[in-house]
Amino acid sequence: MSGLTQAFIYIIQTLGQLYLLVALLRFVLQLVRADFYNPLCQFTVKATQPLLTPLRRVIPSVAGIDLAGLVLVLLLQLLLIIVILSLAGLPVLEFLPNILAWTLIAVGGLFLKIFFFALIISVILSWVAPGSQNPGAQLTQQICEPMLAPIRNLLPNLGGLDLSPIFAFISINLLERLVIDNLAASTGLVGPIRALLSPFL
Repeated sequence: MSGLTQAFIYIIQTLGQLYLLVALLRFVLQLVRADFYNPLCQFTVKATQPLLTPLRRVIPSVAGIDLAGLVLVLLLQLLLIIVILSLAGLPVLEFLPNILAWTLIAVGGLFLKIFFFALIISVILSWVAPGSQNPGAQLTQQICEPMLAPIRNLLPNLGGLDLSPIFAFISINLLERLVIDNLAASTGLVGPIRALLSPFL
């Protein structure tokens, strides 16, 4: 694989993953019932609306879950994997049975990463800017709260010390190691193929 091809793959991966992140973030924000008047929420809406509108005409929401948004994320990830494998000169048709599984694994990994980094930001902000009204801080809190609230309910009262983020980090890491990594290995996502697709995991 030439240096020019590697550079082109890098550009496709970077731009594709950024847009994929925005699309998945929109799905997550709807899932956690975030405030869509938040400027950052409005950005995700405007960025994904052109692709999401046609899908919504044929894919309805179910129980408040935006299935069209999830399908959009899966289709984008599927397309990115096919394009990257093709640019790398790998036989896409040979890997076709596994590509759908890799798509699901990659989306699952990115889904966990959103919550992981939202938790990190939330913890840092709780130290340096507690009670901040910044749109980013409010959005991070809205993403984390549905995950942290059930953990808090299970923990004993520790006099105002909130240990729920620690248990949330542990849960996310266990899911990544026991589920995402094992699924990736079981579907043949190893070696050079994993190196190509590692930015999505």
